Amino acid sequence: MTEEKHRKPEKKERANKAPRNAQASTPQVSENSVFIGQKPVMNYVLACLTCLNSGSNKIIVKARGRAIPRAVDTVELLRRSFAKGLQLESINLSTEEVAREGGQTSKVSAIEISVTKA
Repeated sequence: MTEEKHRKPEKKERANKAPRNAQASTPQVSENSVFIGQKPVMNYVLACLTCLNSGSNKIIVKARGRAIPRAVDTVELLRRSFAKGLQLESINLSTEEVAREGGQTSKVSAIEISVTKA
């Protein structure tokens, strides 16, 4: 029994830790935002459509670094093929500092694309 008690907290610790690259692990949808990672574009288009069908009128697609072209593809597919009544509200570009291994920081480009129903 003591071994089981020691194992249970260890499992909880593992469950509470976020994956190393949380952005790329799953298409995350929170408060009308879709975070683009490494999955195929259609996964993110589906996440945006789910958000639109749940009643929201505005979606913000966010991406950093090499995922930026995938974010643009997602919005264009969404606008041209799946939800033709959407309009671009704004596109915000920024630079974020990301902590690297060894205590170094590097700058990564980021994009936020706001899309609204017409």
